[in-house]
Amino acid sequence: MIDYSDDRARLDVPRIHAWLAGSYWSPGIARETVERALAGSHPLGAFRDGAQVGYARIISDRATFGWIADVFVDESVRGEGISRGLVGWFLAHSAYRDLRRIALVTADAHGVYAPLGFHPLIRPDRYMERLHPDAEALLRAAP
Repeated sequence: MIDYSDDRARLDVPRIHAWLAGSYWSPGIARETVERALAGSHPLGAFRDGAQVGYARIISDRATFGWIADVFVDESVRGEGISRGLVGWFLAHSAYRDLRRIALVTADAHGVYAPLGFHPLIRPDRYMERLHPDAEALLRAAP
């Protein structure tokens, strides 16, 4: 059974850092950056038998917009619905369930999040982004 908890004291920060540093979206990310991101957002852990097996966080004004980021599930338990469970936890949370827009970015899990109501941008021509040069280089180099 998976236990979802936003108790910061339960989060395994070294493990979260290792996961994110090895991910396609933040390879080599510094632990200090992970800690700052965690501190400035609402983090959530997924736990099995007391061990952390997943992580996600949301950045939000708690009124109109939220951004779900860094959804990661340990390879040993992938395919068990934990990613969808993490995102669904935020969607059901009283601080976020009535937001006008919740966004997330994924390269390969569109089918995981579609049942939760996520879809491609309806008006992509209205969206813009400003990237740090390192992030831009990473994105342009990715397939």
